[in-house]
Amino acid sequence: MILVTGGTGLVGAHLLLHLIENGDKVRAIYRNTASVEKTKNLFDLYKKLDLFKAIEWMQADITDIPALEHAFEGIDHVYHCAALISFDPKKENLVRKINIEGTANIVNFCLAYDIKKLCYISSIAALGDLAAHETIITEETEWNPEKPHSDYAISKYGAEMEIWRGQQEGLKVLIVNPGVILGPGFQEQGSGLLFKKVAQGLSFYTLGTTGFIAVRDVVSISYQLMSSAICNERFTLIAENLIFRDVLNSIADALNVKKPKLHATPFLMEMVWRLDWISATFFMQKRQFTKATAKASYSKNDYSNLKIKDLLNIEFTPIDSYIKEITRLKA
Repeated sequence: MILVTGGTGLVGAHLLLHLIENGDKVRAIYRNTASVEKTKNLFDLYKKLDLFKAIEWMQADITDIPALEHAFEGIDHVYHCAALISFDPKKENLVRKINIEGTANIVNFCLAYDIKKLCYISSIAALGDLAAHETIITEETEWNPEKPHSDYAISKYGAEMEIWRGQQEGLKVLIVNPGVILGPGFQEQGSGLLFKKVAQGLSFYTLGTTGFIAVRDVVSISYQLMSSAICNERFTLIAENLIFRDVLNSIADALNVKKPKLHATPFLMEMVWRLDWISATFFMQKRQFTKATAKASYSKNDYSNLKIKDLLNIEFTPIDSYIKEITRLKA
């Protein structure tokens, strides 16, 4: 049986659907019943609601050791998708607890229960920092602790260190580092917010660059890797390196709404996060835009996907066509 953590998130929910469609027996952990509804709604979106009942749900939290012990009974493979994605400095301790301590717990149980293989869904945020002579980030790019990183990036890097600790203790592991993951069904979090904001009339765009990938590619590649003899490797998963403006324009075209027209310069982004901080600090408003998100919006990072392409002969889903597919699913 396969255990999936984070089964109520974008990647985990799509992974559950993929596993069940392939005839695998799956168990997924959840924290509250409301979150399970998100996964159920995703199955319904794909008109696969009849498959939802095949999931064995168990209430647990990756930071709750007694609950996890029951979740691991009878398990032989694990996909660890659970994580807290937040760039709010006030949540630094919580982000590190869930992402690092929670991953350490998963690794420890994998070792204790002789799990055959563990796949960790990490992030390109945990990849290294370009040196002066480098132009593209790969799996071999070294992490520079002297450079500034978001709390989220640090937590994912710390989680990867726990995965490699497990590998050193005899556990077979895989790490995948997806870029910005696009997919349907989760409009209130992650990349789903891009679609929501554009639909509501987003006015601004930035010229930052990063890697993007379709959620189905993340799931399919992770499954292929877990089904193979490959282990103790990490793989960058991106389909294309794209400018944020171009992605927003593609979403606007797919939704048949106005494209963002105003260029938000790095200077403006720096002003916005400072104003957001003032609003949160003195008027008790929820953080909407932080220093880390401001920097990410105008940073220009290119990522290489050659390692996974050469290994599995992958043809990634083109981002523009996938954006259109997402909007058709939502229609």
